[in-house]
Amino acid sequence: MTAAFDLAAIGAGLSFAAAVDDLSAALDRSAAVVVSAPPGTGKTTLVPPLSASRSRGRVIVTQPRRVAARAAARRLAHLDGSALGDRVGFTVRGERVVGPSTRIEFVTAGVLLRRMLDDPGLDGVDAVILDEVHERALETDLLIGLLSEVRELRDDLSIVAMSATLDAERFAAVLGADGAPAPIVDHRVPAFPLTERWTPSAAPRLDERGVTRAFLDHVAQTAAFAARDLRRDDPAADVLVFAPGAREVSEIARRISAAADGFDVRELHGRVPAAEQDAVVRGRAPDRPPRIIVSTSLAESSLTVPGVRLVVDSCLARHPQRDAARGMTGLVTTAAPRSSCVQRAGRATRQGPGTVIRCVDERTYAAAPVRSVPEIAVADLADAALLLACWGAPGGAGLRMIDQPPAGNLADAVAVLQGLGAVEDDGRATAEGRALARIPTDPRLARALRDGSPVVGARLAAEVVAVLGGDLRAADTDVAQALIGLRGGRTPDARRWRRDADRLERLVPPTPGIRSDLDGIGLVIALAFPERIAQRVERSADGATFLLASGTRAGVRGALASTEWIAVADVARAGGRASAGSGAVVHAAAALTETQRELAASHLATDRVEAEFVGGRVQARRERRIGAILRSSAPVRPTIEEGRDAVRRALRRDGLAVFAWSEAADALRRRLALLRRELGAPWPDVTDAGLLASLDTWLASELDTLAGGTPVGRIDLATAVRRLLPWPEASRFDELAPERLEVPSGSRVRIDYPTVGDDTARPVVAVKLQECFGWADTPRLVDGRVPVLFHLLSPAGRPLAVTDDLASFWSGPYAQVRAEMRGRYPKHPWPEDPWAAAPTRWTKNRAARESG
Repeated sequence: MTAAFDLAAIGAGLSFAAAVDDLSAALDRSAAVVVSAPPGTGKTTLVPPLSASRSRGRVIVTQPRRVAARAAARRLAHLDGSALGDRVGFTVRGERVVGPSTRIEFVTAGVLLRRMLDDPGLDGVDAVILDEVHERALETDLLIGLLSEVRELRDDLSIVAMSATLDAERFAAVLGADGAPAPIVDHRVPAFPLTERWTPSAAPRLDERGVTRAFLDHVAQTAAFAARDLRRDDPAADVLVFAPGAREVSEIARRISAAADGFDVRELHGRVPAAEQDAVVRGRAPDRPPRIIVSTSLAESSLTVPGVRLVVDSCLARHPQRDAARGMTGLVTTAAPRSSCVQRAGRATRQGPGTVIRCVDERTYAAAPVRSVPEIAVADLADAALLLACWGAPGGAGLRMIDQPPAGNLADAVAVLQGLGAVEDDGRATAEGRALARIPTDPRLARALRDGSPVVGARLAAEVVAVLGGDLRAADTDVAQALIGLRGGRTPDARRWRRDADRLERLVPPTPGIRSDLDGIGLVIALAFPERIAQRVERSADGATFLLASGTRAGVRGALASTEWIAVADVARAGGRASAGSGAVVHAAAALTETQRELAASHLATDRVEAEFVGGRVQARRERRIGAILRSSAPVRPTIEEGRDAVRRALRRDGLAVFAWSEAADALRRRLALLRRELGAPWPDVTDAGLLASLDTWLASELDTLAGGTPVGRIDLATAVRRLLPWPEASRFDELAPERLEVPSGSRVRIDYPTVGDDTARPVVAVKLQECFGWADTPRLVDGRVPVLFHLLSPAGRPLAVTDDLASFWSGPYAQVRAEMRGRYPKHPWPEDPWAAAPTRWTKNRAARESG
């Protein structure tokens, strides 16, 4: 039997050794435990051997990054006094150092996720330790959901989630069982004093292209000056500089090397060779010069860099961000959340008093977000959605997760997977989807590898996928040029790319006899991202603008700007000259031939007639497209159905304003609206919404007429509206809502009905006062329900009064009107009792003449 791990020896000098008994007691009570302890306390070193000492099976420890998994395994093996790969090993993408006697295996979260697809019960594994869960990496969040379900079937499987922040309660709630949260082991250590200094840059940190050169100069100069002062005060101390990304790390390191003699300047990020990463993490010998380590967020919590007493923080971070409108996801540089800055500063006080220099002012720091956004909320979810589908929980349904995937991002991911044939309509994985999931890369790249190999050769397909999946920036945008450089290069990037390509090539059948050349690069990219096939639409002195099949426009600079068709591998939001005013810029692409375009995007090709209702009549063109890219367009005569659909779309878009309503049609509609208001059904709803909903009832004939090419101005809507009259009620239409009202003078005066949709207005009759003599009461419409509102006019047609109660008007206001008007119009009758007086012959004759 393998000897137990010596926890006392391994934990010597580690703060977390004081919490080992508490963790053991918590594991006695619960199969799931949350550990909360600051970075550098030793939890990553001590918790795995403690778990191994409690079981016979293997202990799996996940890390969010490959360099952290390798470094943690090497350190634990060293402290255990065993060879790496014996009792302690690691597995990361492209590298595996384990043996039959390995008890503790450090892996990346992605490795464990794919392993669980083949072995969902984790046979032979007795414990899983999820490290750095506070970083909220997408794959770690997914593992929490999957492992929570595995625990329901395996009560012997223990899970430990380790966090460096105070979010422990959230993880405990999800990992708990029977309604009770998992126990929390909270280990705190007295913090050494931290001195905060602020050195803001006079230049802006960011512009449209990213981090400014002036700010990189400022960070490098700040670090160089501070390192010289630190060397004078404490020669054994090192400096740790935080930058947002690998490019900025290299730029700052180069500037520091030029400005500060006598220092060992090191870079630490995911692209640095493993041996160099390990050298940084091991620390330095006493006889070696002081170090200035420039790192990405890798050293924030995943790795402990010994000897650091000064931290210089750019207060910038790089994280994924999805642009749903453009269908793009890329890395963006923004202000680092304050929680990250606090952890960075804590690296200076791990072994004693330390100093942090923040390259911003206090106001800018205070305006930064409190904490980072979980990756599941902003990342492209295609890979995650495929893994969940293969697990049998499409979209995470039924899984206990810290946060559920956002519905919009998830729907976009599922649409991508359906386009790849990877999932069914119900979200379940297909056989093709399961095959793609077993290739450790994005499903789109996996599809390009599988489908591209038989056409361009397995080697070229693997090489291209390795470039696209390896965070390797293409020089001058052209992936072909990048591939040429990598094939002949001896750089760390080239060696890592070659290993990835070898590994990917082994995952597909060999393709003997297929001649591979660089012309096939565009096809591989197009197979992965057919919606990013793009055509040049505009040239300029700075480059060209391309239209992608997805509808996005993006700028291209360099040699590819002169190419008509390209396949785009990487496109991101951007401004300035590089985007050519499009709002996006292409970072990686390759030329594409017509044959390749047809092969990769046949499912996006359309050939159809597009009919539109424009300028009052139907017009149609036959359009051939690849997605949003218009290949050809020619005028054609639409069919009746195509024309009818065009009119319907115009009506849905613009409403009934598409038509020119005649006075007769409008009046008829108003009369029907009053009856609907007062009597309800079966009188029709003639509001805009009502008419649009019943087009086929009243407008079918006119739609066919318009579809045949008749201009809208020749359509008689009055006839169409009359089709809405209900039977047999229609026989009383003119009685209930007459078009005209006969007044005592004998005139037939038009009634002005309320506008459609007005629920309070009355029908209005504008008439000269003398023509109403003899009416004692106001006439009413709609079977006496609605009184007419009279606008009474002078003999000259000017307004005198408004009333819907003639009786009250005659007995009241009329006297004053009579007194004022008799002198002005002496030839017109002004009787004292107008309700009893009949209109005179003169009035009748005059009214007859005026009415025509």
